[in-house]
Amino acid sequence: MALPSISPYAMPGAADLPKNKVSWTPDPKRAVLLIHDMQRYFLNAFTPDQSPVTELLANIQKLRQHCTALGIPVVYSAQPGGQTPEQRGLQLDLWGPGIPDGPHQKQIVDALAPAEGDIFLTKWRYSAFVKTELLELLRARGRDQLIITGIYAHIGCLQTASHAFMNDVQAFLVADAVGDFSLEHHQMALNYAAKLCAVTTTAQQVIDVLRPASTVGEQALSRQQVREDVAEILLQSSSAISDDENLLERGLDSIRIMSLVERWRRTGAEITFVELAERPTLTDWYALLSSSAQAPRNNSHPS
Repeated sequence: MALPSISPYAMPGAADLPKNKVSWTPDPKRAVLLIHDMQRYFLNAFTPDQSPVTELLANIQKLRQHCTALGIPVVYSAQPGGQTPEQRGLQLDLWGPGIPDGPHQKQIVDALAPAEGDIFLTKWRYSAFVKTELLELLRARGRDQLIITGIYAHIGCLQTASHAFMNDVQAFLVADAVGDFSLEHHQMALNYAAKLCAVTTTAQQVIDVLRPASTVGEQALSRQQVREDVAEILLQSSSAISDDENLLERGLDSIRIMSLVERWRRTGAEITFVELAERPTLTDWYALLSSSAQAPRNNSHPS
């Protein structure tokens, strides 16, 4: 019933993401960052200084720093130590008594220690919504998006994403900022989330989308950035895509086009789905994005 000893495995990246059924985009005015159960007790199951825990800690640190700079609330969940059988409930049958009593094992790891102003929730079940004030906290702040990081991906993180969906909260499961028992468990969580309740993404993708308002519209997207964005969403190498080929024939569907529209609008580009779909080549998109950055658009144009 104890936690397994977790062998090192390669942290999934952008090329490993499953196809998302929805194209939600994180918004700094709508989002909350959840750092889920990053306690010493759970981290001790991993091999120190090996993948995936090295990337896990680094990517959560980057996300927390970025979200804090944008005024996005940061919420920590953590299970208490020394739970009674009544408090533990059915988890006692599956996992035993859980975190032992005492101050050490229940603490958030030093690399992610909460800062002043962060929110701390005591968590009692798999989902961070059950027997906590997380949903009330989101609603009180007018927030309806949850960026999920932490451990374990196929247990608490996935259950939290599913619970968010059932409460009309858009969930973003950050593939390289969650950890799990194995790569198989990790991928299972991503596949389930992408199909049924969340957007799977990476830490860098979230950071790229959550741009400070002061940077919006300052400059046109570079040709290289456009190419890399398209390659990333197609899960292909940027060097394999030619400037003048029809991207629809490479598998660029309407969901992926809308994802690009939302991503590029965050940079200040006034483009539409129709514009991209009608001229689906990198050459045409460079021209569209450059002209969008150089001149204001007619406010009556559909968006």
